[in-house]
Amino acid sequence: MSGLFRLRKFVTSVEETRHDGGSTLDRPVRKAVVGGVVANPFAGRFEPDIQGAMAALEPLAVELTQRVLAALGIDGPALESYGKGAIVGTAGELEHAALWHQPSGFGIRHAMGGAKSIVPSTVKVAAAGARIDIPLHHVTAAYVRSHFDSIEFCVTDGPRPDEIVYIVAGAVGGRPHARVGGLTVEGIKVGDGQR
Repeated sequence: MSGLFRLRKFVTSVEETRHDGGSTLDRPVRKAVVGGVVANPFAGRFEPDIQGAMAALEPLAVELTQRVLAALGIDGPALESYGKGAIVGTAGELEHAALWHQPSGFGIRHAMGGAKSIVPSTVKVAAAGARIDIPLHHVTAAYVRSHFDSIEFCVTDGPRPDEIVYIVAGAVGGRPHARVGGLTVEGIKVGDGQR
């Protein structure tokens, strides 16, 4: 990991849902989210040119995705949905979260061996302990309604004011008991929310 974004810690959370009020699922829905807490090299000041820092985040995106896959016990192609996010500490700004968009998409796809759907995202500036909902949708087509979901994430001691938490999430399975119609996994074709 680049010295520009010095890593302090990883935080991982895993969920396994057996049912959501209906019958027990034949295959539980498993979701995982991993955050990397890093130093914000731009904290406390306005830096007009930050775009060059994005490349330094690509290794972190690969590492976070590999950790999500490991937490789920799968290899890349078996991941069904994904998402990303960032929480910037209060000495930073929202644009520091935006640094994550390109490198995280690259890193996620690289670790997975490719994927066609855009990676949904959410970001915020907040104090340590802030919670964030990371959106999830299908890795092949963004419009697969059964996989519209999220997973909540928090780092209890981060981000500190001069830190950023960059986040990757993934899931095996869509929502438990999905039954509101829309595009199905079996019906995916080119153009259904693909990049």
